[in-house]
Amino acid sequence: MKAKKNRDQSLSDSRELDGSYDQLTDSVEDDFELSTVCHRPESMDKLEEQTKFTKKELQVLYRGFKNECPCGVVNEENFKTIYSQFFPQGDSSMYAHFLFEAFDTNKNGSISFEDFVFGLSIILRGTVNDRLNWAFNLYDLNKDGCITKEEMFDIMKSIYDMMGKYTYPTMQDDIPREHVESFFQKMDRNKDGVVTIEEFIESCKKDENIMQSMQLFDNVI
Repeated sequence: MKAKKNRDQSLSDSRELDGSYDQLTDSVEDDFELSTVCHRPESMDKLEEQTKFTKKELQVLYRGFKNECPCGVVNEENFKTIYSQFFPQGDSSMYAHFLFEAFDTNKNGSISFEDFVFGLSIILRGTVNDRLNWAFNLYDLNKDGCITKEEMFDIMKSIYDMMGKYTYPTMQDDIPREHVESFFQKMDRNKDGVVTIEEFIESCKKDENIMQSMQLFDNVI
């Protein structure tokens, strides 16, 4: 009986999110939906409390997410496929890999709807500090609390592979490296060879051109 109650609640939460609940839905459809959805997000009210999205916005986001990821989660391979549709003119696979790592906060190899909206909420609605903390985490590839020049280059190179060569056909191959040298020189205040979270945030706040040039948030969505 308890299992049946949990089953019904899971289906109810899923329907509440996408706004698709229909009193006339047949039980066969119930069974089909439960068999195809392997992860159901938390309740609408809880997600509304934990993010900066309204209930209506969450419903729209969930419909889109469920359309692309019917089982309720997306793995890295599918994420890369979906993301490549937005940048057909370049190779987005490496940047999509880095982006997937940033959204996959639980490090379980998949992104749930919760992971997706939590990250999106920070990027779109977060404070400047929230957004810069998120960007720092994206660039800190090995998650050791600082950014090396090579980590910054790997991200910048992936962005140019995705769009730079096609957006700027005459751009030389060494341009990403030159940009990284310039950014790193500005950010590494104590010249110890790494950029800390404090240096990163301070540099970006003092010079908005750094944020724009590094395209910190331009290619996330």
